[in-house]
This record gives sequence, structure tokens and C-alpha cells, in this order.
Amino acid sequence: MSLFEKRSKAIENKDAEGLIACLHDDFAFVRHQTGSTMNKAGMSEMLRGMMSSEDVKVHSLRCLYENEDVLVEHTVMNFPDGSCEAIVGFFRLKDGLIIEMETGATPVAK
Repeated sequence: MSLFEKRSKAIENKDAEGLIACLHDDFAFVRHQTGSTMNKAGMSEMLRGMMSSEDVKVHSLRCLYENEDVLVEHTVMNFPDGSCEAIVGFFRLKDGLIIEMETGATPVAK
């Protein structure tokens, strides 16, 4: 099963632990809003919150490209504050896990 398939299944099932299992111990998330970084522990906490929220909805999750080094996804997400964004995620991989994640997002009108 590809990493994209594992992530997709976890997202579909709102399985935060399944998403966390896809993260390398040296994981870093570069936030598109601020350029700051978040480690695995911070991302794990964020994923648990997001996946437990009924207001977070993921639509149209698509794999744009995947090989042993990178994964590129596109999705549309609704957030608890009522906002909706189209998101491109770039994931650098190491040992079959995500070691670095960077996103770009565009607000989507409802």
C-alpha cells in the first residue's frame, strides 16, 4: 500500500493515529501561514484535534505525484472556523515516512 493510500484511508476514517504513523520521528511541518516549523509532537496534537472535530471535512483528496522520495497531494478542506481552503501538500519522504511537509493554501468561497 502506498503512503498516499495509507493517508487517504486514515483521513477517510478520521484516524489521527493512522496519520501520525505516517510521520518520521524527525518530521517537520513548514507552516504556509508563518513559515514557522512544527515537529512530530506538535503535528500529532494538531492531527488529533482535527480528526476529532466534526467541523473538519476533507473533500477531493487526490494524489498528484508519488515516488519513494516525494508525495504531492491536492485537497479541499473545511475548518471549524467555517473557512474552506484548497491545499497543495508537498511531502518529502525518508524510509517510507513523511520527514518534511509543506503546504500552500488558497481560500475557497462557500
